[in-house]
Amino acid sequence: MSGVVTGDAVYLGLQPARLPSRALAVFIDLVVVWVVYLVLSVTLTVATSSLDSAARTAMSIASFLLVLVGGPIAVETLSRGRSLGKLACGLRVVRDDGGPIRFRHALMRGAMGVAEIMMTMGIVACIASLVSARGRRLGDVFAGTLVVRERVTAARAVPVPPPPPWLVGRFTQLDLSSVPDELWLAIRQYLTRARQLDPHVGRALAERLANDLVARTGTPPPAGVPADAFLAGVVAERQARDTRRAVAAAATAGPAAGAAQAHGSQAVGGTPPMHTAQPVPQPVTQAAPPPTEPVPQPVTQSRPPASTGFAPPA
Repeated sequence: MSGVVTGDAVYLGLQPARLPSRALAVFIDLVVVWVVYLVLSVTLTVATSSLDSAARTAMSIASFLLVLVGGPIAVETLSRGRSLGKLACGLRVVRDDGGPIRFRHALMRGAMGVAEIMMTMGIVACIASLVSARGRRLGDVFAGTLVVRERVTAARAVPVPPPPPWLVGRFTQLDLSSVPDELWLAIRQYLTRARQLDPHVGRALAERLANDLVARTGTPPPAGVPADAFLAGVVAERQARDTRRAVAAAATAGPAAGAAQAHGSQAVGGTPPMHTAQPVPQPVTQAAPPPTEPVPQPVTQSRPPASTGFAPPA
């Protein structure tokens, strides 16, 4: 995957950077480099005040080469073509084939930059960039590099083109579990920018990406299928699988979410929800009247007749 677009590399087919954006990026880089150089020069002047003039001259030359020449080379090498100015302007240095630059590319650009930017105040670099069809300066021509625009607005995003109809459904048995995300990103970027690339460069990149995909899946493409069509068919198969998984997950998430919500309502507070019990209707029975106690009747005592003083005859 070295030399091909990966997750830490660049996007394929981006438009070459033009002179205004490149000039602004170079200006930002020069301001930062010169500030660092002046601070280092003052520090070295104070530190080497006790040395002779030859030693101070050697230290000045060393600091010039270290900061003004070695600094940009180291930054471009470690950042894969993105200096501070290019990062601020959304630019990046890539190889002619779209891959990330290495130390030899940054070394050639830095060495030529001293002559065409610093010694001529950027006049030579501006003329070369205006003459070149892709806005390259002499350092880019000798190093085989190109400064491209890395930022693309969402409105200009291009969808992945569909594969040929006769390839749809031919990769259903392909094992895609071992394909890393970096390779998917590289293939997607190639397919969306293939028409903007040089035909020879695009064909070489498609074959290289197809070989990497075959090495990951272990299945060669069908006989007679071009590399770009093979890549488009495999990407379409992966998108179809992702769609099916998303639909299945959404279908199973509905009942599971309802059950989880009901379980969660019971778990809140540690007590199950209270339900109001409906009263059970009881049969209505007429209570028997209480027993009535007999009303006491007044007791009448028989009284002997009153004595009249007359005794009946015997």
